[in-house]
Amino acid sequence: QVQLVESGGGLVQAGGSLRLSCAASIRPFNQYAMGWFRQAPGKERDFVATISPSGYRTYYSDSAKGRFIISRDSAKGTVYLQMNSLKPEDTAGYYCAARATAGVDDAYLSKNDYSNWGQGTQVTVSS
Repeated sequence: QVQLVESGGGLVQAGGSLRLSCAASIRPFNQYAMGWFRQAPGKERDFVATISPSGYRTYYSDSAKGRFIISRDSAKGTVYLQMNSLKPEDTAGYYCAARATAGVDDAYLSKNDYSNWGQGTQVTVSS
């Protein structure tokens, strides 16, 4: 059974930084594409970033591009989301997702492509 546990959320002032972590109990970890999504109250769950099993391919939403960095540590089975220059509109629950894939450079931008989800971690950015 796949388990994804997010951590690292919290309250931060605008302009600050947070690093989210997602510990994945999936093996082999390097056969899963990983993604981060976020959901604000009353809104859809939106794509933030994704990384291929190899770690070589990454994609970002327009709002995340240039401010957020997704990375993965295969030895630890963990994916990270470094968030810089945070804005109040980044306030949301952030969710980690995993999808098994045979392609080492496959990455997925749609929430419908993922079947495994964590419980989420809340990020609140004050102005």
